[in-house]
Amino acid sequence: MDLNADLGEGFGRWTLTEDEALLTCVTSANVACGFHAGDASVMRRVCDTAAERGVRIGAQVSYRDLAGFGRRAMDVPAAELTAEIAYQIGALRVFAEAAGSTVSYVKPHGALYNRVVRDEEQAAAVVAGVLLAGGRPAVLGLPGSRLLAHAEAAGLTAVEEAFADRAYTPHGTLVPRGEAGAVVHDADEVVRRSVGMAVDGAVTGADGSRIAVAARSLCVHGDTPGAAALALRVRTALEEAGVSVRAFA
Repeated sequence: MDLNADLGEGFGRWTLTEDEALLTCVTSANVACGFHAGDASVMRRVCDTAAERGVRIGAQVSYRDLAGFGRRAMDVPAAELTAEIAYQIGALRVFAEAAGSTVSYVKPHGALYNRVVRDEEQAAAVVAGVLLAGGRPAVLGLPGSRLLAHAEAAGLTAVEEAFADRAYTPHGTLVPRGEAGAVVHDADEVVRRSVGMAVDGAVTGADGSRIAVAARSLCVHGDTPGAAALALRVRTALEEAGVSVRAFA
């Protein structure tokens, strides 16, 4: 099982994610590319540290929404979205390659992530942007999403992802953040859910139902308070359960 986290979610003098600490325990880093968070200095710093520690670098692409942290619904024309996805990947690749690494995968963020679960046009536009940027990185997304279907159709490696600290609907999608209980805050519960998804391939949904989860990567959100300590607990628990924690890319 791969363990990923959202990193580089700072801007200028403001910091949000515990990048240094998280890079000691995750195997893949979803690096903000400037549209929902992050700037050139932040991207360079995270890429340097990730490369030094052997952590795979992924481009976390978003709608252009700094003020809303990429979590507001937006209607972006497909051609424009394709160009903006390629732009973000290209920006991060400069710093990844300068650090002696590369952009191994692409993962949408926030509202875009949720949109491409079902939206054919937006999912196709994201994949077109990945292809436009070149390098053929893997695409990380929700199992059964239109994003992963389009990625596979384009010949890209599609990687299914599960969330340690997010609640699931009975349909296997994420409970919207605006709803009560969307984020799981109890650390013990996050650890239990993580082991269950990795070992049993299932998680308990928000309504109490048992939901099948087929995933190769597990996400711990970097903006969650205490995220680094939580990610370390999750990794330790996975390894103690006999799960090999390693990057998918």
